[in-house]
Amino acid sequence: MISGKTRLWLMGLLLPLWASASASEPAPAASSVQALIAALGQPAPAHAAFAEARFLQVLDRPLVVSGELSWLGGDRLQRRVDHPQQETSTIADGEVIQQRAGKSPRRFSLKRAPQLQVLLDSFVALLGGDAARLQQAFEIRQSGDATGAWTLTLVPRDARVAKTVASIRIDGYAKESRCMHMQEADGDLAVDLLGPLAARMPAEPTREALQALCQGVP
Repeated sequence: MISGKTRLWLMGLLLPLWASASASEPAPAASSVQALIAALGQPAPAHAAFAEARFLQVLDRPLVVSGELSWLGGDRLQRRVDHPQQETSTIADGEVIQQRAGKSPRRFSLKRAPQLQVLLDSFVALLGGDAARLQQAFEIRQSGDATGAWTLTLVPRDARVAKTVASIRIDGYAKESRCMHMQEADGDLAVDLLGPLAARMPAEPTREALQALCQGVP
Protein backbone atom coordinates (compact mmCIF):
# COMPACT_ATOMS: atom_id res chain seq x y z
CA MET A 1 0.00 0.00 0.00
CA ILE A 2 1.04 3.64 -0.49
CA SER A 3 1.83 5.31 2.82
CA GLY A 4 0.06 8.40 4.08
CA LYS A 5 3.23 10.51 3.71
CA THR A 6 3.63 9.33 0.11
CA ARG A 7 0.05 10.43 -0.56
CA LEU A 8 0.92 13.86 0.83
CA TRP A 9 4.02 14.05 -1.36
CA LEU A 10 1.92 13.24 -4.42
CA MET A 11 -0.61 15.92 -3.52
CA GLY A 12 2.27 18.33 -3.07
CA LEU A 13 3.36 17.51 -6.60
CA LEU A 14 -0.12 18.04 -8.00
CA LEU A 15 -1.26 21.15 -6.19
CA PRO A 16 1.20 24.03 -6.35
CA LEU A 17 1.13 24.51 -10.11
CA TRP A 18 -2.07 26.50 -9.93
CA ALA A 19 -2.96 27.67 -6.73
CA SER A 20 -7.26 28.20 -0.55
CA ALA A 21 -9.31 31.10 1.95
CA SER A 22 -10.19 30.46 5.54
CA ALA A 23 -13.13 28.18 6.28
CA SER A 24 -15.00 31.16 7.73
CA GLU A 25 -15.40 32.76 4.30
CA PRO A 26 -18.92 32.41 2.90
CA ALA A 27 -19.34 30.24 -0.19
CA PRO A 28 -19.34 32.47 -3.30
CA ALA A 29 -21.67 32.22 -6.26
CA ALA A 30 -20.69 29.43 -8.60
CA SER A 31 -20.16 31.89 -11.44
CA SER A 32 -17.55 33.78 -9.35
CA VAL A 33 -15.56 30.62 -8.67
CA GLN A 34 -15.79 29.57 -12.29
CA ALA A 35 -14.60 32.95 -13.51
CA LEU A 36 -11.50 32.92 -11.28
CA ILE A 37 -10.56 29.33 -12.13
CA ALA A 38 -11.09 29.99 -15.82
CA ALA A 39 -8.70 32.96 -15.53
CA LEU A 40 -6.06 30.68 -13.94
CA GLY A 41 -6.22 28.14 -16.77
CA GLN A 42 -3.07 27.94 -18.86
CA PRO A 43 -1.76 26.02 -21.88
CA ALA A 44 0.80 23.26 -21.47
CA PRO A 45 3.66 23.10 -20.95
CA ALA A 46 3.57 25.29 -17.83
CA HIS A 47 6.45 25.73 -15.39
CA ALA A 48 6.73 27.38 -11.98
CA ALA A 49 9.61 27.79 -9.55
CA PHE A 50 8.75 26.71 -6.00
CA ALA A 51 10.22 26.76 -2.51
CA GLU A 52 8.51 24.65 0.13
CA ALA A 53 8.70 24.79 3.92
CA ARG A 54 7.20 21.78 5.67
CA PHE A 55 6.36 22.27 9.35
CA LEU A 56 6.35 18.89 11.09
CA GLN A 57 5.28 18.48 14.68
CA VAL A 58 8.14 16.06 15.33
CA LEU A 59 10.83 18.59 14.26
CA ASP A 60 11.97 21.87 15.84
CA ARG A 61 12.53 23.61 12.49
CA PRO A 62 10.88 23.28 9.08
CA LEU A 63 12.27 21.24 6.20
CA VAL A 64 12.93 23.44 3.15
CA VAL A 65 13.29 22.32 -0.47
CA SER A 66 13.22 24.22 -3.75
CA GLY A 67 13.10 23.54 -7.47
CA GLU A 68 10.63 23.64 -10.35
CA LEU A 69 7.12 22.30 -10.95
CA SER A 70 5.91 21.50 -14.48
CA TRP A 71 2.64 20.55 -16.14
CA LEU A 72 3.64 18.84 -19.35
CA GLY A 73 0.13 18.43 -20.74
CA GLY A 74 -2.59 15.84 -20.14
CA ASP A 75 -1.96 13.94 -16.90
CA ARG A 76 1.82 14.51 -17.00
CA LEU A 77 3.21 16.48 -14.06
CA GLN A 78 6.77 16.80 -12.79
CA ARG A 79 8.40 18.10 -9.60
CA ARG A 80 12.15 18.69 -9.78
CA VAL A 81 13.94 19.39 -6.49
CA ASP A 82 17.30 21.15 -6.88
CA HIS A 83 18.08 21.92 -3.22
CA PRO A 84 19.12 20.54 -0.81
CA GLN A 85 19.53 17.45 -3.01
CA GLN A 86 18.51 16.67 -6.55
CA GLU A 87 15.40 14.57 -7.10
CA THR A 88 12.82 14.39 -9.88
CA SER A 89 9.29 13.02 -9.44
CA THR A 90 6.97 12.51 -12.40
CA ILE A 91 3.34 11.47 -12.81
CA ALA A 92 2.45 10.24 -16.29
CA ASP A 93 0.07 7.65 -17.75
CA GLY A 94 -1.13 6.51 -14.33
CA GLU A 95 2.40 5.88 -13.02
CA VAL A 96 4.61 7.70 -10.52
CA ILE A 97 8.38 7.73 -11.04
CA GLN A 98 10.87 9.03 -8.45
CA GLN A 99 14.49 9.50 -9.48
CA ARG A 100 17.55 10.39 -7.41
CA ALA A 101 21.13 10.67 -8.60
CA GLY A 102 22.99 7.40 -8.25
CA LYS A 103 19.88 5.36 -7.45
CA SER A 104 17.52 3.25 -9.53
CA PRO A 105 14.17 4.91 -10.31
CA ARG A 106 11.28 4.01 -8.04
CA ARG A 107 7.99 3.33 -9.83
CA PHE A 108 4.45 2.62 -8.65
CA SER A 109 0.97 2.80 -10.12
CA LEU A 110 -1.72 5.28 -9.13
CA LYS A 111 -4.08 2.29 -9.15
CA ARG A 112 -2.71 1.56 -5.67
CA ALA A 113 -4.42 4.78 -4.49
CA PRO A 114 -7.55 5.40 -6.61
CA GLN A 115 -8.40 8.64 -4.79
CA LEU A 116 -5.15 10.15 -6.08
CA GLN A 117 -6.20 9.45 -9.64
CA VAL A 118 -9.40 11.38 -8.93
CA LEU A 119 -7.35 14.28 -7.58
CA LEU A 120 -4.98 14.16 -10.54
CA ASP A 121 -7.90 14.36 -12.97
CA SER A 122 -9.32 17.29 -10.99
CA PHE A 123 -6.06 19.26 -10.87
CA VAL A 124 -5.48 18.79 -14.57
CA ALA A 125 -9.01 20.09 -15.10
CA LEU A 126 -8.14 23.15 -13.00
CA LEU A 127 -4.97 23.79 -14.98
CA GLY A 128 -7.26 23.78 -18.00
CA GLY A 129 -9.72 26.15 -16.28
CA ASP A 130 -12.52 23.56 -15.76
CA ALA A 131 -14.11 24.64 -12.44
CA ALA A 132 -17.08 22.26 -12.66
CA ARG A 133 -14.81 19.25 -12.76
CA LEU A 134 -12.74 20.51 -9.82
CA GLN A 135 -15.88 20.99 -7.73
CA GLN A 136 -16.56 17.27 -7.99
CA ALA A 137 -13.52 16.62 -5.77
CA PHE A 138 -13.54 19.71 -3.51
CA GLU A 139 -15.83 22.12 -1.75
CA ILE A 140 -14.47 25.48 -2.93
CA ARG A 141 -14.59 28.80 -1.08
CA GLN A 142 -13.31 32.03 -2.54
CA SER A 143 -12.49 35.57 -1.53
CA GLY A 144 -11.43 38.25 -4.01
CA ASP A 145 -11.16 37.83 -7.77
CA ALA A 146 -8.67 37.91 -10.64
CA THR A 147 -8.64 41.74 -10.70
CA GLY A 148 -6.59 41.82 -7.47
CA ALA A 149 -5.77 39.69 -4.43
CA TRP A 150 -7.72 36.46 -4.03
CA THR A 151 -7.80 33.25 -2.01
CA LEU A 152 -9.24 29.82 -2.73
CA THR A 153 -9.92 27.23 -0.03
CA LEU A 154 -10.34 23.62 -1.09
CA VAL A 155 -11.86 21.05 1.27
CA PRO A 156 -11.79 17.42 0.05
CA ARG A 157 -15.20 15.81 -0.48
CA ASP A 158 -13.74 12.29 -0.34
CA ALA A 159 -13.54 11.11 3.30
CA ARG A 160 -10.44 9.03 2.50
CA VAL A 161 -8.58 12.08 1.24
CA ALA A 162 -9.81 14.18 4.19
CA LYS A 163 -8.11 11.71 6.56
CA THR A 164 -4.80 12.90 5.10
CA VAL A 165 -5.43 16.51 4.00
CA ALA A 166 -7.77 18.74 6.01
CA SER A 167 -7.73 21.72 3.63
CA ILE A 168 -5.70 23.55 1.00
CA ARG A 169 -5.45 27.32 0.80
CA ILE A 170 -4.10 29.08 -2.26
CA ASP A 171 -3.28 32.80 -2.26
CA GLY A 172 -2.82 34.72 -5.49
CA TYR A 173 -2.91 38.08 -7.20
CA ALA A 174 -4.56 38.68 -10.58
CA LYS A 175 -3.85 35.59 -12.72
CA GLU A 176 -0.85 34.48 -10.67
CA SER A 177 -0.86 31.85 -7.92
CA ARG A 178 1.60 32.99 -5.24
CA CYS A 179 1.33 30.51 -2.35
CA MET A 180 -0.19 27.20 -1.35
CA HIS A 181 -0.83 26.08 2.22
CA MET A 182 -1.62 22.39 2.67
CA GLN A 183 -2.97 21.70 6.16
CA GLU A 184 -2.61 18.03 6.94
CA ALA A 185 -5.11 16.19 9.09
CA ASP A 186 -2.41 15.30 11.67
CA GLY A 187 -1.50 18.97 12.24
CA ASP A 188 1.54 19.21 9.95
CA LEU A 189 1.64 22.07 7.42
CA ALA A 190 3.36 22.54 4.05
CA VAL A 191 3.70 26.04 2.60
CA ASP A 192 4.85 26.52 -1.01
CA LEU A 193 5.98 29.88 -2.38
CA LEU A 194 5.43 29.90 -6.14
CA GLY A 195 6.90 31.69 -9.12
CA PRO A 196 9.00 34.83 -8.38
CA LEU A 197 8.02 34.61 -4.69
CA ALA A 198 9.96 31.33 -4.35
CA ALA A 199 13.24 33.28 -4.38
CA ARG A 200 12.12 35.09 -1.21
CA MET A 201 11.93 31.98 0.99
CA PRO A 202 13.60 33.00 4.31
CA ALA A 203 16.68 31.09 5.45
CA GLU A 204 14.78 30.15 8.62
CA PRO A 205 11.08 30.42 7.71
CA THR A 206 8.30 30.78 10.24
CA ARG A 207 4.58 30.40 9.63
CA GLU A 208 4.09 34.10 10.37
CA ALA A 209 6.80 35.24 7.96
CA LEU A 210 5.44 33.10 5.15
CA GLN A 211 1.90 34.34 5.78
CA ALA A 212 3.11 37.93 5.44
CA LEU A 213 4.84 37.12 2.14
CA CYS A 214 1.81 35.32 0.76
CA GLN A 215 -0.63 38.11 1.56
CA GLY A 216 1.65 40.95 0.49
CA VAL A 217 1.10 42.89 -2.73
CA PRO A 218 3.43 41.86 -5.60
